Amino acid sequence: MPTTADRLKNVSVSASVAMTQKARELTAQGIKVISLSSGEPDFPTPAHAIEAAYAAALGGDTKYPAIEGTPALKLAIQSKFKRDNNLDYDVSQILVAGGGKQVIFNAMLATLNPGDEVVIPTPAWISYADIVKFAGGVPVAVPCNQANSFKLQAEDLNAAITPKTKWLLLNYPSNPTGSACSRQEMTAIAEVMLQHPDVWIMTDDMYEHLIYDGFEFCTIADVEPRLYERTLTVNGVSKAYAMTGWRMGYCGGPKDLIKAVSNVNTQNSGGVCTLTQAAATAVLNGPQALLAERAGLYQQRRDFVLERLAKIEGMTCHKPEGAFYLFPNIAHFIGRISRGGRKIGNDTDFCMALMEEQHVATVQGAAYGLSPFVRLSYATSLETLGEGCDRIAEFCATLR
Repeated sequence: MPTTADRLKNVSVSASVAMTQKARELTAQGIKVISLSSGEPDFPTPAHAIEAAYAAALGGDTKYPAIEGTPALKLAIQSKFKRDNNLDYDVSQILVAGGGKQVIFNAMLATLNPGDEVVIPTPAWISYADIVKFAGGVPVAVPCNQANSFKLQAEDLNAAITPKTKWLLLNYPSNPTGSACSRQEMTAIAEVMLQHPDVWIMTDDMYEHLIYDGFEFCTIADVEPRLYERTLTVNGVSKAYAMTGWRMGYCGGPKDLIKAVSNVNTQNSGGVCTLTQAAATAVLNGPQALLAERAGLYQQRRDFVLERLAKIEGMTCHKPEGAFYLFPNIAHFIGRISRGGRKIGNDTDFCMALMEEQHVATVQGAAYGLSPFVRLSYATSLETLGEGCDRIAEFCATLR
C-alpha cells in the first residue's frame, strides 16, 4: 500500500459511525443491541418521493445529471427557501450535492487556504472539524456550556474571531445537543458578525423542521439581511423527509461562491443521481403536513426519554428545542467501576462499558468536543427507547 497522505493524519473515523458499526457487528452475532447512536429517522421516505423516482427511471431519466442540479429541483429549492426561510435566491445561486456533508466539504475546499480559521461552536457535529482540517484550515472550537443551554454566546464568538478567521459555522438545531437559537439569540450573533465584515457564515440548517414546543426556527440571513451576501445556507432532505439513503443536500449563497463550490463538485463527484433529484423535487414541492406530524412524534419521544433519564440518580439532561438528540451529563458516574470491572474514567469508557455490558449504543460527548456527556438519538420507536432507557438505568444503578 502506498504511504497515506499527510492530510489524513489528523482526520479520524467518525465516532458515531464507529459505534453504529460496532452495534451491527454485535447484532450479526445474534445479540439484541439497542442502537441510540445513529442520527437517522426511522420513518419511511414519503411515498410520493419514491413514486417520482420510479417515474423518472421509467421515463428514461437515467443519463448524466446536471452538475448544479436539475432545473426542476433548483426551482423547488428556490421555492422552499422563500416559503420556509424568507430568502430570495436566483437559481444561479443554488447548488445541489450528494448530501449536506458534501456541500460543506466542497465549500471548505473551495475557500480555505492553509492556516485559515473556522470558528465552530462546540459541542458540534463530529465531521465539521475534520472537514476543516482536511481542507487545510484550522478549526477553532468555541465552548458552549450546559449552563447556557449549549448555545453560542455573542461575547465568546467575538473573542474567537481573529484576522485569520474565514468562516463561522452555525448549526441550529444542533447535533449533538438539540439546542436551537431564538430570533433574539440569533440577532445577538448577527450583531457580532456585522462587526467582522471579512468573515463568512455557513449555516447548517439540516434539522430546521425538527422543532418542538412551538419554538420558531430562524436562519441568520433572514434574521439579518445585511449578512445575506456572505452567508451560505445549507440544507437537505435527509432528516426532515427521512431520505438519508438518497444522498441529497443543497445550498443557497452568493453567485461567485456557488460557482467556486460547483467547480469543486465537478472534480470530486459530479451531479447527484437523477432519481434522487426527482424524489427531492417531489418532496419539496409536495404536501408539507408530514413535517409537523413527524415533529410531533419526535417531541413525544423526546419527552418520554427525558422523563426516564430524570429518574436515574446523578444524571442530568438539558431539554432541547429541536433535532432528535439528547446530551445528558454523566459527570456523576466518572470514577466508578462497572459490573463488568471497567473503570469509568471518562465518557468514552462509559459508552464502551454500556455497549459491552448492556448492549446499548450511544456516542461519547468527547467525540463532539465536550465531556463528560453522552449523545442519545431518539429517532426510533418508543418501545426501543423504553428498553434502551431500562438498560441505561440498570447500568448506572450497578456502577460502584
